[in-house]
Amino acid sequence: MHASERRRSILQSVAGKGFVSVAELTELLGASEPTVRRDLVALAREKRLRRVHGGAEALDQKQRGLIGQPEFVSAQTVHAAQKRAIARRAVELCEPGDSIIIDGGTTTYFMTEFVGDRELHVLTPSFPVADVLLRRTRCEVILPGGAIYRKQQLILSPYDEPSVRNYCARLMFMGAQGIGADGLIQSDPLLVQAEKQLRERAERLVVLVDSSKFGGRGRLVFCSLEQVDTVVTDSGIDPAAKAMLVDAGVEVITVAAGGRGSTD
Repeated sequence: MHASERRRSILQSVAGKGFVSVAELTELLGASEPTVRRDLVALAREKRLRRVHGGAEALDQKQRGLIGQPEFVSAQTVHAAQKRAIARRAVELCEPGDSIIIDGGTTTYFMTEFVGDRELHVLTPSFPVADVLLRRTRCEVILPGGAIYRKQQLILSPYDEPSVRNYCARLMFMGAQGIGADGLIQSDPLLVQAEKQLRERAERLVVLVDSSKFGGRGRLVFCSLEQVDTVVTDSGIDPAAKAMLVDAGVEVITVAAGGRGSTD
């Protein structure tokens, strides 16, 4: 891992938890203690964190709850009609009594509107998803442990969590910052690590993205296209993007806003 990426991960971990130890950072980054300590010295010199005995802490508690991911409330209104149609179709993939994972994000959140009386077992790191499922459905809900990111309303941890490790799901539903030839793109190293933990516990990966997410590129690839089982998107998807998915062996389900959709 390059120094700039390590230091970004350190800052995000400190922002989320307030304090993080050197031992935690060596495990998170896969780096040696001397390397981590040098990174902390450099970041402290830049006044981006405070070095303390055994680790580092945020300079100001206002730094807490930051992560390189759009705020949940503001992102909810973008392409809302398409997201609802995609979410409705995604719920139809669930079978009675299914164990599933619903990742954080606004498109996956809209799934909660269509669960109805399905009795599902749901692991989710999303507070909004958990809240709606508990209040309006008969689903069993499990939340993982980790740091709370207020603006994104997520619980994230790069470490091995028992609630995740012991869970077995048939389907994992997740969104993405973008999809390109390299695969699924995310915006944050901590998010990628936490989502990879979740992905290991599911048999199949279902990605929910509106058509604006295609063609994006980035340095943080969550997984290749070949590791995706199904993509649910809207009918505005570019034919070339759709062909790219099909060529990679991905099942593509397209929906019109408010419609049921078709499968390729």
